[in-house]
Amino acid sequence: MPPGTALQSGARVSIADYLARERNAEFRHEFLDGEIYEMAGGSPNHSAIIANLTMEIGLRLKGTNCRPFSYDLKVRCGSYIREDSACKGFFAYPDLTVVCDEPLFHDEFQDVLLNPTVLFEVLSPTTEAFDRTTKFRRYITHLDALREYILISQDEPRIELYRRQPDGWLYQVIEGLDETLELPSINCAIPLNDLYDRIVFE
Repeated sequence: MPPGTALQSGARVSIADYLARERNAEFRHEFLDGEIYEMAGGSPNHSAIIANLTMEIGLRLKGTNCRPFSYDLKVRCGSYIREDSACKGFFAYPDLTVVCDEPLFHDEFQDVLLNPTVLFEVLSPTTEAFDRTTKFRRYITHLDALREYILISQDEPRIELYRRQPDGWLYQVIEGLDETLELPSINCAIPLNDLYDRIVFE
C-alpha cells in the first residue's frame, strides 16, 4: 500500500468521490483500489532535486512536441469503469511527468493525465518501497504510452532507469556526478551534476 495514512481504512471510496474530495482538498492524496492516502511532505533535498529536474527538463523540451507537468497533476493508471461506484484503480502524483504530443485527460477537469511518456520519482525513506513495487507494476502494466520510468536518489548521485523494450523493460543504474542521464524517448540528456546542483549529501 502507499506510504502515509489511509483516511478511511477499511471503507472503500469510489473514484468519483475521491476526485470530488481531492479537487477541494488542501493537501494531496493518492488513491489505490478504493482507499485514499495522505501524501507525506518532502525533505529539502527532495524538494530541491525536483526543482532542478523541472528546470533542466523544461529547458530541454522547449520548442518540442513534449512538455513537462509538475507534481500537482495526477496520473491515472489501471482499468477504469465509468460508474460512480467504481473503486478499482490507482491515481498518483509523480514528482514530474512528461507527455509528448497531445495530453489525454480523465475528464473535463483536465487534472488527471492518461498518457505520460516519462515519469520521474525522487525517492525518500517513506516512499521508496512503494515506488519500486506497487507503483512501478501499475505504471508498466496499465500505461501504454509510458516509455521510461526514473527513480532518483536524494542521498547520493544515483539514478535508476527503466526503459521499455519490445520484450520487456531494461533496467540501468547511473551513478556519479560525472555521468549523464540519457532519455531517448524525449531526446534529452541531463548531466547528474546539473540535476544535483547545490545538493549536499550526508
